[in-house]
Amino acid sequence: MTAKSKTEHKAAQKTADQAAPGAQPLDPAEMARLYTDISEKSAALLTRYMARGVNGMPALSDEMGIAKAFFEAWQRLLGDPVRVAEMQMKMWQDYMALWQSSMMRMFGQESEPVAQPLKGDRRFRHEDWENNFLYDYVKQSYLITANHFHHALARVEGLDDRTAKKVDFYTRQYIDALSPSNFLATNPEALRETVNSGGQNLVRGLSNLLEDLSRGDGELRVRMTDSAAFSLGDNLATTRGKVVFQNEIMQLIQYAPLTKKVHAVPLLIIPPWINKFYILDMRENNSFVRWAVEQGHTVFVVSWVNPDEKLSHKRFEDYLTEGSLAALDVARKITGQAEANVIGYCLGGTLLASTLAWLAARGEKRIRSATFFVTMIDFERPGELEVFIDEEQVGALERKMEERGYLEGSEMATTFNMLRANDLIWSFVVNNYLLGKDPFPFDLLHWNSDSTRMPAAMHSFYLRNLYLKNLLREPGGITLAGVPIDITRAQAPAYFISTIEDHIAPWQSTYAGARLLKGPVRFVLGGSGHIAGVINPPATGKYCYWTHDTLTGTPEEWLAGATQHPGSWWTDWAAWVKGHAGSMVAAREPGTGPYKALEDAPGSYVQQRIG
Repeated sequence: MTAKSKTEHKAAQKTADQAAPGAQPLDPAEMARLYTDISEKSAALLTRYMARGVNGMPALSDEMGIAKAFFEAWQRLLGDPVRVAEMQMKMWQDYMALWQSSMMRMFGQESEPVAQPLKGDRRFRHEDWENNFLYDYVKQSYLITANHFHHALARVEGLDDRTAKKVDFYTRQYIDALSPSNFLATNPEALRETVNSGGQNLVRGLSNLLEDLSRGDGELRVRMTDSAAFSLGDNLATTRGKVVFQNEIMQLIQYAPLTKKVHAVPLLIIPPWINKFYILDMRENNSFVRWAVEQGHTVFVVSWVNPDEKLSHKRFEDYLTEGSLAALDVARKITGQAEANVIGYCLGGTLLASTLAWLAARGEKRIRSATFFVTMIDFERPGELEVFIDEEQVGALERKMEERGYLEGSEMATTFNMLRANDLIWSFVVNNYLLGKDPFPFDLLHWNSDSTRMPAAMHSFYLRNLYLKNLLREPGGITLAGVPIDITRAQAPAYFISTIEDHIAPWQSTYAGARLLKGPVRFVLGGSGHIAGVINPPATGKYCYWTHDTLTGTPEEWLAGATQHPGSWWTDWAAWVKGHAGSMVAAREPGTGPYKALEDAPGSYVQQRIG
């Protein structure tokens, strides 16, 4: 959308937002400009589609094995007619109970609902879902159907574990997609907006839809936030620092001190290359980077490149040699310290574990302590991501990556969004297309949409050797840069922070990985999920965390004996890492040592956006 058309679009939206029953008609000139904008977008999309020279319909395929899984599930379910009849009877009983309850409400009598949304389900927040007899009936009818349908397919007997999980996951996707909140005729909020605005919300929604199709080059890429409201270095990633080193796959940032004295041992942070590092440096009040600098640490952060086809040959071991090991070398030369305290976030933590094992195999001690943010080392129980990772799907993904040389970042982002489809997909479909509103400027969603690519060779190695074969936990199972590694030889003190609601790195899996290390391990469980549970500054007073002095038994046994503490785990980690940070020395200003400043933080690599 051009700057001019965007301004016109917002002006029309503002006008419509102020409309109400009995209000004056909208400005014809404003609406004419909006219709012109829609026409231009439609023409541009059609032209691009025709230019592709598509001949006929694309061939149907089942590369993800979804149809095969559902065919087997339905075959087994229908093979047990007694169970099918029993489930139908239960559903019919619920419908009869709903009908009776609805009749009582219609005649002004109190009646308990038959079906209620789960706690945290925000699809039915509008008051009409509760207060309006018709919409309450639609809501409960949907919930009854969804519950019985999900129950029927999720509990089919005789399916292997992977097929059962795939059926369960995609059944939920189907159910979520059919929610009455996603359709104009059954969404009371959208209908009210349509009446109040004279239907202009739908016109704006069409404009938003065409805009999202255009950004996705014909594929729908739903906007989650107004990205124009954010600029790295201006209102995100603002902690002062310098890029002091770079190579093909990463820039290394050293942050400026905020204290006169700093700990002698530097702190190196390795973020995942699936996402950009500035999740750790969003705004001043929730920046982990700034907070760590305030605690007296000399902080270095790896900023990974957003690779294209020229880097398709880069392997997992290149992220070791040119990433973590290169960063350790630079930090050592700048600070004069042979060792560093190192943090790895998610996949960055998996790389940190690999680095520890690689150094142990060579008899080198370069890491004083290791901190793992929501990191899996043992991939036996990878959570819902397992649905996307089997031989068929990895093979199909590899064929796509061979054509381009990389995994497109938007494809990975879609995968993660599907894990929370109601919050990260359908809520924006309703907001953008039915209500015709522009997304709210939200920094976390801006970061979530700022996706990155991954080199084909690296990602194939990662999926096959870690997720499919789970070789990182096996002594000698993986060889990196010519060295067979054994994670059980890692002796450095380790701190694991996991989160109780994590749907990407389930804490039970991170717990299993923590038990592989042979050095002293402190395992801490935080509240919330993969992002909010980690980016939880003490000043907010949100959530809580659990600690336990020992790391034995099952995860459930650990939690049963753990002590709950209010607030953020950051203070617990600060006390722990202080014991490994050495004496206090004069503060180090970036760019004044053997490595001169190349540019200001956050650097140029993180600025590379796709889509």
